[in-house]
Amino acid sequence: MHLTRYTDYALRVLIYLAVKGEERATIHEIAESFGVSRNHLMKVVQDLSHRGYIITIRGKNGGMLLNRSPETISLGGLIRDTEHELGLVECFRDSNECVITPACRLKPILNEAMAAFMAVLDSYTLADVLGRRQPQLAKLMQIPSTPQ
Repeated sequence: MHLTRYTDYALRVLIYLAVKGEERATIHEIAESFGVSRNHLMKVVQDLSHRGYIITIRGKNGGMLLNRSPETISLGGLIRDTEHELGLVECFRDSNECVITPACRLKPILNEAMAAFMAVLDSYTLADVLGRRQPQLAKLMQIPSTPQ
């Protein structure tokens, strides 16, 4: 299974915001941190906001924040929300035109594998991704530490 760039960016945005905590982040700063396109991130951020993962605040002092705690963000749920086509091969799709589908045993095997893959992802949250490495992640993403 190969996750799309869209899902990759969604994961990165959520990780970044989780590490920032209650401090707002901007699309520009996240794009700079990861060296990715601001235009791609804008689409991802809009979708994450629409789905309730983040809050966006417009204006001069605007930015975005996580809308849910990292412990409540399931990796499996996020991937289902951001991957528009989870079908591994053509026979999973509505547009299936594979001639051997009626006699092929590949689909149930791949379906079982996909279910196991998603079950593993469902057992982890964004908090699990962060673990105890938030200071290290902040340094790698060049997030300045805020004085306490």
